[in-house]
Amino acid sequence: MEDFNSETDSDYTSYWRDWFISSRGNEYFCEIDEDYLTDRFNLTGLNTEVEYYQYALDLVTDVFDLDCDDDMRERIEKSARQLYGLVHARYIVTTRGLAKMVDKFKKGEFGKCPRVMCDQHPLLPMGQSDIPNVSSVKLYCAKCEDLYNPKSTRHAAVDGAYFGTSFHNILFQVFPQLVPLKSTRRYEPKSFGFRVHAYAALQRWQDDKRDEMRIRLRRAGVDSGFEEDDDEDFDEPDEVDMDAENLDNPLNDPRVNRTTV
Repeated sequence: MEDFNSETDSDYTSYWRDWFISSRGNEYFCEIDEDYLTDRFNLTGLNTEVEYYQYALDLVTDVFDLDCDDDMRERIEKSARQLYGLVHARYIVTTRGLAKMVDKFKKGEFGKCPRVMCDQHPLLPMGQSDIPNVSSVKLYCAKCEDLYNPKSTRHAAVDGAYFGTSFHNILFQVFPQLVPLKSTRRYEPKSFGFRVHAYAALQRWQDDKRDEMRIRLRRAGVDSGFEEDDDEDFDEPDEVDMDAENLDNPLNDPRVNRTTV
């Protein structure tokens, strides 16, 4: 709100949406059309989720004229931001909303994938829950199909519900030409130019997963059947778990001589 400290109240209310979109940390949002905001059908159910709903709506649609103190104004402002975010999640799955987000996507305004093998493929914002105040916004890469945290702490504070869990999937269904080709390139660990033995990598992965499981079981207070090893911070297996999965995959049987497989 620093940008409006020197402005009058009329200036503040007249340009609320412009101020919100241009504020630092709100770069992921697109501008919602006024006719969409004023259509009550698009706001169905939000009056029960947003405090001071009517005042917040008036502020977002630039018709706010309530004479109130600073404390009340701050509460209404907070509700207006929440209302705009919840409406935004609905708007970006419409035809016009998708078009605006695709334009930002093509320009890379949401960031680029940090994974080297993705060659800086553009990201899309998404939420892991449609319920507000559950999780912050994440960035989705369609090339590696993984999620990443935003680099900026300002973006990391944005609620993921303001983008929803379906937006990125709907966008690629409407614009299938934007779905990237899956790369077959993978990082190959090498030592002095020679590739590391595949089973050695598998063994390290299995050992790490086993150690993680031991730690989780110990923290949960579950009797895992392991005894404490004096040299490690986790439990060692007391006996071999010969379940069906281990029998089907001999690499999971710790009795196998791993140096000869």
